[in-house]
Amino acid sequence: MAPPTLCLLAAVLLLLLSSAATQETCSGVAPRRGAWVSLASFGAVGDGRTLNTAAFARAVARIERRRGARGGTLLYVPPGVWLTGPFNLTSHMTLFLARGAVIRATQDTSNWPLIDPLPPYGRGRELPGGRYMSLIHGNGLQDVFITGENGTIDGQGSVWWDMWRKRTLLFTRPHLLELMYSTDVIISDVVFKDSPFWNIHPVYCSNVVIANVTVLAPRDSPNTDGIDPDSSSNVCIEDSYISTGDDLISIKSGWDEYGIAFARPSSGITIRRIAGSGPFAGFAVGSETSGGVENILVEHLNFFSMGVGIHIKTNSGRGGFIRNITVSEVTLNGARYGLRIAGDVGGHPDTSYNPSMLPVVDSVTIKNVWGQNIRQAGLIRGIKNSAFSHICLSNVKLYGGTSIGPWKCRAVSGATLDVQPSPCTELASTSEAGFCTN
Repeated sequence: MAPPTLCLLAAVLLLLLSSAATQETCSGVAPRRGAWVSLASFGAVGDGRTLNTAAFARAVARIERRRGARGGTLLYVPPGVWLTGPFNLTSHMTLFLARGAVIRATQDTSNWPLIDPLPPYGRGRELPGGRYMSLIHGNGLQDVFITGENGTIDGQGSVWWDMWRKRTLLFTRPHLLELMYSTDVIISDVVFKDSPFWNIHPVYCSNVVIANVTVLAPRDSPNTDGIDPDSSSNVCIEDSYISTGDDLISIKSGWDEYGIAFARPSSGITIRRIAGSGPFAGFAVGSETSGGVENILVEHLNFFSMGVGIHIKTNSGRGGFIRNITVSEVTLNGARYGLRIAGDVGGHPDTSYNPSMLPVVDSVTIKNVWGQNIRQAGLIRGIKNSAFSHICLSNVKLYGGTSIGPWKCRAVSGATLDVQPSPCTELASTSEAGFCTN
């Protein structure tokens, strides 16, 4: 039976007050640059019709030539609508969007160059071969900031979504922002809107802070993940709102044999104070985890109208590991599943994967979760010859009326403390309560 509404509201209030009281943060303030240039000085026109790809390229080239300038250079994007094709960033620069500034992607797909697939994927994520370059791109950069006064980066993704639906895509769709092999990155105070594919994709990066961003896409837009740290380390994501057509945040590390060979894990990732809504997962790991995912701390999440609140997903043939994951202080209002940890999710890049390469899922703690309007409490489904171990559910209360579906488990061991509805016997009957208490 569902608890009284006042009890649930009180619990939510306590979670919010707890978050506000501690206010731990890893956000850095983008430092002042030694030099400042305006996009308009390079022939750009912010009328929403003039294509400014060359102007962005000229501006970035100027900054690159001045790389030795003390403190780097800020590229100021004034108020206006600046239509452009894809362009690269450079090191020691800030891309600053003024209030009222919109960087808008062209919908002419012929203006989007092709680039090589990512090594841990072996091909484009959607189709064999290469992939379209992201709207804003960087490779091998250091000391890069994308920030401003809540200006907008608009991907105008509908043309790409239509091609996906009609199956007329030739190559994998572009991201809105992708940084590769880059360090010391801050992304803050910007709105990301209507990405063709994933929105923010740091891959093979380290020392990344993503804070105070808004990520928006229609609920029916395909594969528009919000933020996907991929084979990256020392990443912090906090104080942001995400509402898209897929997972809001998903941690990844490569795909089957390609990710196993590349062997670069995602590790040392902190996620806190995230709110939002979407048809898939609020917080996810996977399903591409072949390089491994470890040492992840997630706290103070507030999701509504979700497919799944928390989703950890992998598959036979993935290899890799998912371990030392802690998720706490979560509020859910409406979800098909409160929690899913599943070993049969996601496809394969080709037929060359080895189905005997089984992932290891170990030491996953989910605690202090309140949910209402939940249709099914959760599913924890390991792999026959690679059972998920040390799974801890503590103070997890999920309500959905008298018809809420029960927990379903197999090939899993761990323990539970104070779980509603009653946990599955595979967890409740094991002897790992000490691990769960600690």
